[in-house]
This record gives sequence, structure tokens and C-alpha cells, in this order.
Amino acid sequence: MSFATGAPGLIMAEASGVVPEGRISIGCPSMETDVKVNAFREMNDFAHSHNVKMGIQLAHAGRKASTMLPWDDHRIASPSEGGWTPVSASALPYHGMLEPHALSINEIKDLVGAFASAALRAVNAGFDVVEIHAAHGYLFHQFYSPLSNQRTDEYGGSFENRVRFLLETIKEVRRVIPDSMPLFVRISASDWVPEGWTIEESIELSKLMKDLGVDLVDVSSGGNLHNAPIKAVPGFQVPFAEAIRAQAGIPTSAVGLITEAKQAEEIITSGKADAAFLARAMIRNPRWAMAAAEELGVKIDWPLQFDRGRTLT
Repeated sequence: MSFATGAPGLIMAEASGVVPEGRISIGCPSMETDVKVNAFREMNDFAHSHNVKMGIQLAHAGRKASTMLPWDDHRIASPSEGGWTPVSASALPYHGMLEPHALSINEIKDLVGAFASAALRAVNAGFDVVEIHAAHGYLFHQFYSPLSNQRTDEYGGSFENRVRFLLETIKEVRRVIPDSMPLFVRISASDWVPEGWTIEESIELSKLMKDLGVDLVDVSSGGNLHNAPIKAVPGFQVPFAEAIRAQAGIPTSAVGLITEAKQAEEIITSGKADAAFLARAMIRNPRWAMAAAEELGVKIDWPLQFDRGRTLT
């Protein structure tokens, strides 16, 4: 509720599993039944009453699934704690986590259907945007990155095979949601190591996604290698969004240590990206968008209860 009363352009609900086994932790939400829709609908109705758009990330954590909550005293959830056997492209565990089951082709097809069903539920729940979460070392990333995909069938080996699962899913999700509904895809643009997924591959993937009706690529990076040599400085991922926007001809959003109003404004006005997405800065200050507009001298709509707090007249 605090985000919805802070005048953001869009709120993105957290990564929600399309099946229970697709959740990251035992406490994460999922979208596999119609019952789950009701809780989201109430949240969306409140946001819409404040003229705020709502999106949801549909996700499958793959081999990074079945964890306890972040504040628990151990990482992996046992079966008695509600845990399960994770799945992935190949039977390669992520650092310090369980060995996953390598998905069969039939299981992959079932998950394509699960994403489409969850997308339709998201529509029924009143979301304005659907985003497929294919970044940060989660299941789709595990397929398209050669670091985690050792398959020898039609879902492994070549670039075309490694991106097949994601593209099949995009096609089905685009088919079931309204034509007017924006479809975003979040990707990790680089694994940050030469032998991993690269920005050049991300550009080629983005071209293919554009052809399938993706409206925006939400450009992050990393997450599939626990010790990737990432230097997290302000705006460190913006060049990835800029490259994809320029070379794939598709709108992008920039993320990662974007914390200041003028920083976000420069990213957009200079053409590096079409949007700036914030997480930690908004968690620290749910009214960040209101403060940013004031700093930039732009008058936006505020909830009437807060209007007396403006500095702009």
C-alpha cells in the first residue's frame, strides 16, 4: 500500500512461481490456481484506485528453488519444512544448493503451459503488465546459459536450442493475454565471464523476442554464477540496456544501483533506456517517485492526503 500511495508509474509484484515448485522459497507466492488470484486482485484494486499500474513477474526458480526464508538459520528447506527437489536444464547444482532433476522434454512442455495459465490468471487478477522472469540464474537463464545447460537434445547446445524454452513460453503467453497488454521479459544480459552468456547473445535473443510480441526487455545481469566478477557501481548495468535498445530495436528498462532522480532522468533522456526500474531505493523510500518529481521540478498527481506536503505549487 505504501508503494501505491507513492505515485510510481508501475509497481512490479515479486517473482511468483507458475507452479509451487517454481517458487524460490517456501514463503514465496505462486499462481497455479484460481484461488491465488483473489489476494492479488484486492492489491491491484487498491493500486488502481490511486491511478497506479500493476505488473507481476511470472517465474520459475529452477535449481535455485526450495529455500527457507532469508532470515532462517539454514538455507535449504527439507521435505518436512515444505521443501522439494528442484529442477533445471541439467543436473548441475547451483553453489551450495541441491542437485536438480534435469527436466524431460514433456516436463518442459508442461511448464510452457503453466506459464500461459499463470499469465491468464494474472489478467483475471487485474494486472496491467505481465513480465516473464528469465534472469538472475532462474530456470530460463539456466537453459540459455551454457554454464548450466549441458543438454544434447533440442533444448541444449546451440544458441537456438538454448533459447527455445523461453521463446516457446513467450509465444504461448503472448497468445493468451490481450493484444493490448504489455509483455515484458527480464533477462540477465551477461554472465560476466567469457565462457558464459554474453551481451551479444542477449541482443540476438532480444531481436527474436521482439518478433514474438515482447514490448520491453527488462535488462539485468548475473545470478547464474555465484562468484561472477561483478563490480556493482551506480548504473553498472545501464550499458547492457543501451546496447540492446540500440542494436535490437526494442524498448528496454535499466536496473541496478539507480538511486537518484537526476541519474534516472539522464538514463531516459539520453536514450540509454526507455525506463528506469528501482527496487532497493523504493524499499528505503516508498515515496521516492514523489520526491524525485519534486527535485526535477515536475508536478505529478499525488494522493490528496499528501498534497499539502509538496514543495512545488
